[in-house]
Amino acid sequence: MNSNKRGTFITLEGGEGAGKSTMIERTEAWLRRGGFDVITTREPGGTPLAEQIRSMVLDASIENGNDTPGALTELLLMFASRAQNLERLIRPALAEGRTVLCDRFTDATWAYQGGGRGMPASWIATLEELVHGDLQPDLTLLLDLDVEHGLERASNRSDPDWFEREQVDFFERVRAAYLERAASAPGRFAVVDASGDEDEVWSKIEACLEDRLGT
Repeated sequence: MNSNKRGTFITLEGGEGAGKSTMIERTEAWLRRGGFDVITTREPGGTPLAEQIRSMVLDASIENGNDTPGALTELLLMFASRAQNLERLIRPALAEGRTVLCDRFTDATWAYQGGGRGMPASWIATLEELVHGDLQPDLTLLLDLDVEHGLERASNRSDPDWFEREQVDFFERVRAAYLERAASAPGRFAVVDASGDEDEVWSKIEACLEDRLGT
C-alpha cells in the first residue's frame, strides 16, 4: 500500500517473562484483521546485518568466553543495530504508509542500558538524537510485571541469554526505568498489567489498541 501519509509505528516493551513474544503475534493478527498493512520487526535485530549484531550481544558469553561486551560496547551495538533496522526496514515501511510493529525500541535502551547498566542519560539521549531524533513510536505498549514473577516465567524457557543471566536488582532497575519513561510520556505509552494469564493480558492490550487506533 502506498500513501502520502506516514504509517503508524507501534512498539511493545517489557522486562523478562512479560510475554512480549506472544503478544506481538496476537497484536499483529489483530492489526491484520483490522485491515492494517503490517510489518513486524524486533530489536536488536530486524535485518540480516542487525541480526548479526543481536547475536554479538545476546550470545556474547556463549561464543566469546571471557571477552564479553562492556557497558559502552553494549550501548553502541544496540544503537548500531537500531540504525540499520531504521534505515533498511522501519523508515521505508513507514514512508509507504505501512504499520510497523516492533518488539522493543529505544525505550528498552533507556531501561536496560540506562536503568540496568547505569549508562549516563546524556549519552543515550545523544545517540537517540543521532539515530532517530525525528522519529518516535506513535504507541508503546509496556507490559509491566513484578520482577520475580517475570524471572520465574523466563526460567521455563530455553538457555538464558546475555541479559537473562543478570541478578534481580538489575531487573528491578530496568522495571523502574520503564515505568519512569511511561510516566514521562503518557500520551505515547499504555502500561498493561502483565500478571494475568495470556487471555487476560491480551484483552487489556486489545482494549488499548481499540482506544488508541480507533478500530
